Amino acid sequence: MNHVAPIRDHGGGLDAAIARHGGKRADWLDLSTGINPVPYPLGDVSPDAWTGLPDQCAFDRLERSARQFWAVPDAAAVLAAPGASALIARIPSLFAAGRVVISGPTYNEHAAAFQAQGWRVNEDGTGDARVMVHPNNPDGRRWTLPELNQPLTVIDESFCDVTPNASHIQLTTKPGVLILKSFGKFWGLAGLRLGFVIGDATLIARLREAIGPWQVSGPALEIGARALGDRDWADRTRARLAEDAARLDALLIGKGAELVGGTSLFRLYDVDDATAWQTRLARAHIWSRVFPYSDRWLRLGLPPATGWAQLERAL
Repeated sequence: MNHVAPIRDHGGGLDAAIARHGGKRADWLDLSTGINPVPYPLGDVSPDAWTGLPDQCAFDRLERSARQFWAVPDAAAVLAAPGASALIARIPSLFAAGRVVISGPTYNEHAAAFQAQGWRVNEDGTGDARVMVHPNNPDGRRWTLPELNQPLTVIDESFCDVTPNASHIQLTTKPGVLILKSFGKFWGLAGLRLGFVIGDATLIARLREAIGPWQVSGPALEIGARALGDRDWADRTRARLAEDAARLDALLIGKGAELVGGTSLFRLYDVDDATAWQTRLARAHIWSRVFPYSDRWLRLGLPPATGWAQLERAL
């Protein structure tokens, strides 16, 4: 079926929650996103990263780190960008507008980006392009290997770094395949605005031209390369996130919620009245995520170590 223009709702929006329910920002626990609450430590950033234009060596270093971390095939191209959202907005312009298949419910920026370029969005059937969020946001479902029978296949793996063995990175050698990676989620540095697209070299060359030079800041280049090279931190983080996700499940299920799915960065629950749950949590200065297409789905990210007691009291 054809979509009308999607409602571009997102997590975040803490300012509006504060305006409605009071308190100061420091009082609030924002669980409306799927961002790691224990971010990668920034460490020192060289003065040149702040004051000079990013040089090619810094881009090359970041790309090498990305290739190694994600085991990118040699034949695939890698492009860093100022966040995955910047890539999502530009990808539909790679082809003349046609029909794109995006099975929902899912992250709504993909449909919005394609519609902005004149594409028709369908939830099923065949098309000129296909988009899969893997694992899916908000329910965490994983897509099996897709049939590559359309000119463009976009696989959004923004949340796949918690389950690296599930990645479809081997498909990046195929024509028309683009895989998106987000740095802000797993590494917890969403404000750094760093994302990647991996895949078809011809398509990525066109994206590179569209984005222009110096597209990633010097600090992002430096911090990103360092973080992607820190395998020990990644392994420890995956273990901690899995433990915290299980703890969150036990807490919510104990209060009457039912687990729908998710990843170890966010959990989706079925509750009797999602808006009522969100309001009750907000009165305790905890912000959660509800969805315009379901009155029963409540999504929570993981609290930091200092936030568990606040959540338990609110529930």
